[in-house]
Amino acid sequence: MAAVMKALAVGSPVSARAQPRKYIAGAASQQQSLQSSFNGVSLQCRRSSQPRPCSTPRSSPVQVVMMAKPSIQFIQGTDEQTIPDVRLTKSRDGTNGVAIFTFEQPSVFDSSAELGDITGFYMIDEEGVLQSVDVSTKFVNGKPARIEAKYVMRTPRDWDRFMRFMERYSQANGLQFVKN
Repeated sequence: MAAVMKALAVGSPVSARAQPRKYIAGAASQQQSLQSSFNGVSLQCRRSSQPRPCSTPRSSPVQVVMMAKPSIQFIQGTDEQTIPDVRLTKSRDGTNGVAIFTFEQPSVFDSSAELGDITGFYMIDEEGVLQSVDVSTKFVNGKPARIEAKYVMRTPRDWDRFMRFMERYSQANGLQFVKN
């Protein structure tokens, strides 16, 4: 069971995007624990000759929360490495807004030949996916130079969800908000 739990934690696609993991093995106490960038409950499994289920600290029920680094994708499954310039507008009554993302020389141009066409604009974080199909490419001298993606927020709830994504994305990528 311990091997299965370790394999699940280490082999998770989410953990591949997370920060580096540390492994700690306590040979004297015959316990092994796995520490990663996940926020959740630590599992401790004792080694013995008889298989036993893993035990958790004295709290029940166990809730495991998996954290993923916020990312932007144009081709599903391929993170965009270029950090965009983002412009926000919001209506005076606060009911709707628009976010315009501008990517200068995005990395998707390098990989689109092997991975396929741009299928949309996807903003992914632990809450889910925000998406738009309003994506345009600007060409200079016959070569793609810039991508502009527009995300429209039609309700205050859409605006709040987008702002939560942007807060996570900006923290992960060192962006700052500048009000003009």
